[in-house]
Amino acid sequence: MLINIIVWLVVGGVAGWLASLVMARDGQQGILLNVVVGIVGAVIAGWLFGAGINDAITVMTFVYSVIGAIILLAIINLINRGRVR
Repeated sequence: MLINIIVWLVVGGVAGWLASLVMARDGQQGILLNVVVGIVGAVIAGWLFGAGINDAITVMTFVYSVIGAIILLAIINLINRGRVR
């Protein structure tokens, strides 16, 4: 159980960090927000694509998690600024 939480934190952090680089928000987010964005992105990816971080850690589920995190950051940008970038 503890190892699953650690995997979620590590994969979520990396996915959130990559998404923040793609969306040019890396300077505005810290490590904690990267982890949260990555984990929520994995949940969004599981909902959209049917394959999330719970299935298994593979390249495709990681890519889906990053895509989900990018979608989350795009939604946040739309709410904050009224545009995607």
